Amino acid sequence: MSSQYWGFIKDPLYGYIRITEIERNIIDTQPVQRLRRIRQLSGAEYAYPAANHTRFEHVLGTMYLAGILAQSIPINLSNQEVQRIRFAALLHDVGHAPFSHLFEPLLAKYLGKTHEDMTFWIIAESELSSALRADGFDPSEIGKLAVGRLGNPKQPFLDQIIRSSVDVDKMDFIVRDSYHTGAGYGYVDIFRLIYTMDILDGNLAVDVTAIPTLETFILARLESFRAIYFHRAARAVQIMMLKALEQAKDELDIDRIKTPEAYLALDDYLIWSILKRCKKSRGIMENIEQRKLLKCAYERTFFVKDELFTSVLTNEAVRKQIEEEIATKAKVDPEDVSIDVPSLPSVPYHYAVEIEPMDIPVFLKTKSGEKVSQRLTDLSKIADVLKVFMNVIRVYTKESHRSDVMKAAEAVFGKLQLHDQVSY
Repeated sequence: MSSQYWGFIKDPLYGYIRITEIERNIIDTQPVQRLRRIRQLSGAEYAYPAANHTRFEHVLGTMYLAGILAQSIPINLSNQEVQRIRFAALLHDVGHAPFSHLFEPLLAKYLGKTHEDMTFWIIAESELSSALRADGFDPSEIGKLAVGRLGNPKQPFLDQIIRSSVDVDKMDFIVRDSYHTGAGYGYVDIFRLIYTMDILDGNLAVDVTAIPTLETFILARLESFRAIYFHRAARAVQIMMLKALEQAKDELDIDRIKTPEAYLALDDYLIWSILKRCKKSRGIMENIEQRKLLKCAYERTFFVKDELFTSVLTNEAVRKQIEEEIATKAKVDPEDVSIDVPSLPSVPYHYAVEIEPMDIPVFLKTKSGEKVSQRLTDLSKIADVLKVFMNVIRVYTKESHRSDVMKAAEAVFGKLQLHDQVSY
C-alpha cells in the first residue's frame, strides 16, 4: 500500500478492516460521511426490521474486498494501483441520492442522470477532487474506475473488479443485505471466488475449481432478488415513496441542482422531512409510518422471454396504458393502480429480469500452467438452467380495491395459476 496504516474499522462481516492514513482522509470527507445517512435498502425495513444498514458500511466492505482481489490476482500491480482500486471501490456509491435507488427515476426524469453519472461528477468536482490530488491520485481516473468506465483496453479487468457479473460490489451487498435482513440466501464463500480469480485475455476469470461456489453466488443473486429486493411489502413501501417524491417534486427542486454541494446536501433525513411537510405527499408518508401499505392484487412470474410482458417491463407508456385499462375495468381511480416490474430503476439491482451470469469467463489450468477458456454452461447445469429471463409483474392497489383490481388484472394479463399465487 502507498501509506501508513491509520487503524481499524470493525465490520460485522469481515472483522477488522485496516485503513490507511490517506484512506481515512477520504473517508472523513463530507461525500463519504453523507453515506451514513443513505440507507442501503430503503423500504426493506418494513419487511425485515433489522435492514437499517447504510451505504457507508457497504462502501467500506467493497473497498476491503477490492483490495484483497487486487492483491490476490497473479499480476504485478503496484501499491499505488492497488490503492487506486481501493479508492474507486470506496467512492463507487457517493453519487447515490436519498433512499438509494428510489430516487433514481427522479434523477433520470429531471436531470437526465444516473447515480453513476453523479458519482463521477462528485469525485471530479467536490472536495474529493482536491483530497485525492493532494495524495497524488487523478480524480478523473478514479471516478471512471468507480463506475466501471476506465476503459483501459490493455487491462479491462480493472473495470471488472468493481463492475461486472462477479464484482466486489455484488459480493459485498449480497452477503451484507442477507446478513442484515436475516433472509439467509446470501451465504456465499466470496473469498473462495476471490482467491481463485485470475486474468484471462485481460479479463477477470474464475477457476473451474470454484464453480460450486460460483453456482452458489448465482443462486444467491436470484433468491436475494426475489426475497429481498423485490419483496412484496418492501416494494409496496417503495411504490408509495415514489408517489410521494413525485407529488413533492416542486418542493424538492431537483432540476435546480447545479453543484455537487447542493446535491450532497440531500440525504434520507432531509427528504423524509420535506415529504412529511408537503401537503401533497403528507398523507402517503403518514400511511407509510403507520404501515398502511398498498396491497398486491396480482402477481405473475415468467421464466421465458415474452414480447407482451417484456414491453410492460421496459416501456413506461405501455405500463401507464395498462394501468388505466385495469382501473377502468375495476372502476377505480387510475392513481390507485400501480404496475410494478423489476426493470424499474427504483428496484435495487434492477434489470435483474435478465439473469446474465453466463458471461462470466471460466478457465481450466493445465499441468503446464496454461489457462484454457471454458464455457460455464457446459460445466454447470445450474448456470445452464438459469439461462433464462425472469419476468415478474405485480399490480398494487389499496386494500379496499384489492378484489376488484385482481379480477381486472386477470382479465388483462390472464388468470393466475396456483404457483403464481404462492408468495415468497
